[in-house]
Amino acid sequence: MANILIIDDDQMLCDMLCRQIERMGHEADYRTNIADGIARAASASYEVVYLDVNLPDGNGLDALPLIKAGPSSPEVIIFTAEGDPNGAELAINSGAWDYIEKPLVAREMMLPLARALQYREEKTKKKPRAALKRERIIGGSPQLQDSLDLLAEAASGEENVLLTGETGTGKELFARAIHENSGRAGKNFVVVDCTALPGNLVESMLFGHEKGAFTGADQSHTGLIKQADGGTLFLDEVGELSLFLQKSFLRVLQEHRFRPLGGQTELESDFRLVAATNRDLDLLVEQGDFRQDLLFRLKSLMIQLPPLRDREGDVKEIAIHYIQQISENIGTEMKGFSSDFFEALERYNWPGNIRELLSTLERVLVTSEDEPILFPRHLPTQIRVHLAQSLIDRNTVDQPLAGAGKAKNQLLPPLKDYRQDAMAEVERKYLTQLMVSTGNNINEARRISGLSQSRLYHLLKKYQISSS
Repeated sequence: MANILIIDDDQMLCDMLCRQIERMGHEADYRTNIADGIARAASASYEVVYLDVNLPDGNGLDALPLIKAGPSSPEVIIFTAEGDPNGAELAINSGAWDYIEKPLVAREMMLPLARALQYREEKTKKKPRAALKRERIIGGSPQLQDSLDLLAEAASGEENVLLTGETGTGKELFARAIHENSGRAGKNFVVVDCTALPGNLVESMLFGHEKGAFTGADQSHTGLIKQADGGTLFLDEVGELSLFLQKSFLRVLQEHRFRPLGGQTELESDFRLVAATNRDLDLLVEQGDFRQDLLFRLKSLMIQLPPLRDREGDVKEIAIHYIQQISENIGTEMKGFSSDFFEALERYNWPGNIRELLSTLERVLVTSEDEPILFPRHLPTQIRVHLAQSLIDRNTVDQPLAGAGKAKNQLLPPLKDYRQDAMAEVERKYLTQLMVSTGNNINEARRISGLSQSRLYHLLKKYQISSS
């Protein structure tokens, strides 16, 4: 018997679904708004949650990560009266089990439920995986954990893996972690930077060459593909490969055989392929710049790495880790931090992701010199300017119209800011209700919410909610 939660403001539909679910032998409960739904999902264990998109107090998609972070990490089925392809993409990328349009008959919604329950049952039968070696992959956010779960799955198999995500999200770190946690860990991890392959020597680099194969080939050379024999071949920024190389590499990928330049016989290489890109390969296929047959080969298993701005709570953990590491490397004492230093880091959207954060921290430690405490004023000027401008823009949006002459679209914030504000409102309502329902008992609030004590105190302070 499973426990199912429905979050929808249509009470008639909720009643119908509850009856249908109970006929299947399961327990069902429902809530009619996001705040109550999040609170309920955090206080009890549910196998599956049905989540509507359009709710009285916000967009259900914004609440999806909080619900997934519940004590039982339930499967979430998004259902909506108005299907939206972009909404479907966002839901699936955020960890939803399925995205469906509301049918006229409630029992039609039972098929995805049955499949989700079957999936969870099979998942519990699997042997627990050994702890991942995840050196330099810092953080514990639900968004990162979803990617780490796929990393563990990739490490246990041999299929090709395609890592996608913005620049600076740590794709090479993930590729190395897949290798280090796999059965190939004792062999070579060979990196091919597809953005830096020299046009006239690229085949020699990849396939190797025999002595005398071309002018200047004074001795034989083993190519990168052969060097990866028994190990892992990592194609970084694979979207930059020329169409000619894509064709050549497709055959290598299919047969694991190739001929070095000037060679008389073919060689074999038993490599495992991991590729990475920050580009939309499907769009490149449509434009004729990437082979569709190669793309099919690459993405046997895809792992989408979340941008840093979407990794709730990870910025502070990453910052502390690397400040300590940098301090040790340059031989200085670990510095202290003002409370608003981390608040400033978390407010910035980090378009360059972890790479930008690390370079910023290195600069901060240099410019702060012997000062023992880090403050927001130690951050680079462009970051401080951006934070000040975003705060002014947000305040402007919240103010009423100053005159009819202003265009309405000037009052709208960027979508990411709007989403962050919506999530903040959901968190504020949830935490307020959490503290009321527990009588300000921090231990009980931690148990229900699943938050650490430091994280809970941080959020209470952030939203100015009393804990006493």
